[in-house]
Amino acid sequence: MERNAVASKRGNTNPIELKNEERLREKANRGLKRNKSGKKSRQRDWLQDDNVGGFERVMPRDESERRRMVEQNKRNLAETPPIDEADDLSASARSESAGRVVEISRGMCRVEARGQVWLCHLRGALLTKEEGFSNVVAVGDWVDVGWVGEEAIVQQVFSRHNVIARPDPSNPHLRQILVANVDRLLIVAAWRNPNIWYELIDRYLIVAQRAGVEPVICVNKVDLVEDHASMEAELRIYHDLGFRVLYTSTLTGQGISELETVLHTGITTLTGLSGAGKSSLLRSIQPDFDLKTGLVSDDSGQGRHTTTQSNMLPFANGYVIDTPGIREFGLAGLTRSELATFYPDLPHHACRFADCTHQQEPGCAILAGVAQGTVSPTRHKTYCKLWRTLSE
Repeated sequence: MERNAVASKRGNTNPIELKNEERLREKANRGLKRNKSGKKSRQRDWLQDDNVGGFERVMPRDESERRRMVEQNKRNLAETPPIDEADDLSASARSESAGRVVEISRGMCRVEARGQVWLCHLRGALLTKEEGFSNVVAVGDWVDVGWVGEEAIVQQVFSRHNVIARPDPSNPHLRQILVANVDRLLIVAAWRNPNIWYELIDRYLIVAQRAGVEPVICVNKVDLVEDHASMEAELRIYHDLGFRVLYTSTLTGQGISELETVLHTGITTLTGLSGAGKSSLLRSIQPDFDLKTGLVSDDSGQGRHTTTQSNMLPFANGYVIDTPGIREFGLAGLTRSELATFYPDLPHHACRFADCTHQQEPGCAILAGVAQGTVSPTRHKTYCKLWRTLSE
């Protein structure tokens, strides 16, 4: 009867069309009954991200936990002693910028950018790069800094025009970058306490020349010299080779003004044996430098490590980088045949044999020069020591 009534209202409706309409109505009714079960439909939790221009991303279920971790990391960062009071991350500074790395410590670094210093994490992708170095960022590097929320991140390290590096102590197949993008290397060696070490001076001279960095030799603690004429005679070979040599004493003030002139412009890296007085020299020029100094061990005669990490410090129109004192400095990638080019004062060409090692061969012109006093015995001695540490 109902079906006929519907049909009569619609006139001559096709029975097949009427049957299809009834099926659709019954299907809709079944859906309504299911929705009355009281169960809520599954919903996704979406978060609109204002920083991505209207794109949306799904917030994971552990987002609240992640945020708690971020807040904890921010509190931990706030407890880290700052270089100055510029570590406050103002809203206007939360954008990509380029800056120079001025300090590195435990997988983080401080970057000077736009007159402020920021405490930065390293981007994870940087840690996976294989470039032959054990550290991906070094003091003196120019880097690109971005922001993830409240955290400053080093996203990229720009190309370097030079590096001062040594074989990594824990992995000789890699090199450890001490500093990057510097103008000169100040090699500080004490005349006494600890005694001057010519081999280390020669190693640094080679490193500087290979890197295209100006080397300057600073002989410190000359107040302990018994015979100044004898000291200058020993070091005359470096003058003759064209290297600049300074004689300094923080007790008497000798040579301090000349050293200040050297440090006045550009970026200078201080390096040398522990206890040679690098930090004391800097403080004698600029007393407000916050640098540690220490005494030389009475038992070993070796310096104590008072600088534990490299720091770039502003000075006049330039910067100085105070590096940790080291007792060993390898020459990564240098071969025996190349070593001779850094000893032009040794007459290699005068030897009878092209493969002469200049150590015990009969008729060696260099050995003859040492015996006659025309070749520096000190330079010959350091050449032989270095030659034995290098590969063919």
